[in-house]
Amino acid sequence: MRTATKPRTLTSPPERSRIGDIRMRVVYRGLAVAAAVAAAAVAVVVVLPSEPDGVVAGPVTAPPAAQPSSGPSAQASSSASASASASSSASPSETVTPAAPAAQVTPTPGTSLAPGYTAMEALYADPRVPELTTKVKRMRLPAPSRRVTKDRRSGLAVPKLPKPWKTYGPAPFTTRQVLPRLRGATVRGMFVTCPLPIMEQKSPRDSALLAARWTLNHHPKGARITWLASQPVRHGWMLVYRVTYGKRSSRAAVVVVDGGMSKPGLAFVTVPDAQRKQWSDIARVASGVRVLG
Repeated sequence: MRTATKPRTLTSPPERSRIGDIRMRVVYRGLAVAAAVAAAAVAVVVVLPSEPDGVVAGPVTAPPAAQPSSGPSAQASSSASASASASSSASPSETVTPAAPAAQVTPTPGTSLAPGYTAMEALYADPRVPELTTKVKRMRLPAPSRRVTKDRRSGLAVPKLPKPWKTYGPAPFTTRQVLPRLRGATVRGMFVTCPLPIMEQKSPRDSALLAARWTLNHHPKGARITWLASQPVRHGWMLVYRVTYGKRSSRAAVVVVDGGMSKPGLAFVTVPDAQRKQWSDIARVASGVRVLG
């Protein structure tokens, strides 16, 4: 007797739990992140040196230049930038050598006071002006003139010379008298007064020496002095000398007198050899300078 077989009923396999899948995904992601972090750490270790001293300094790039400015702040900032660039480009092993001091300039005596010289040292070093020795004699002076020109700025009264002398525009002096200019001549007789144009010295003789040297500015180039007379005058000193320039010459004199002003007064006369007939007027000037009052 056959027994009837019951048909099998197909059953689906049991469903997996999604909770497990979610947990595994989290684990996988965590592992991936950990692996990435480890790789980055290895890269950093490979790139960076083991010690700070291993870092090699690269070239320093100067900052972009600022807009030009004429103010003091712009000058200061540009100086600071230049100093910074110079210091950064220098190697640590280099030794900075200080700049050598500027060479001292040896003064050369000339027409004016040279650097490093006193007025009298410059005078003694000037080859155009010889030493004034005791061999230079005094000269006899004529009686002073009654006709005078008053120089109130210098505090002096000086002779008013006769014709052919004539009064002329004083600038740059205080008073001026001149002889007529000869045809073809570059110099002519001149008699001027003014406050002493050089530094006053302790003795009127030294002041007169410096004044005589100064008068070479009013003679042709290459002029040199030869002393003819030297003597004191009332409240001052007088020098008479010959000025030679090439083949020509002039006779000249300076009289330095204290006229009671802030500086002594100076009377200066020069007459070229082309007008030698007026050389006698030089003695008239020397004897006629006196204090105004």
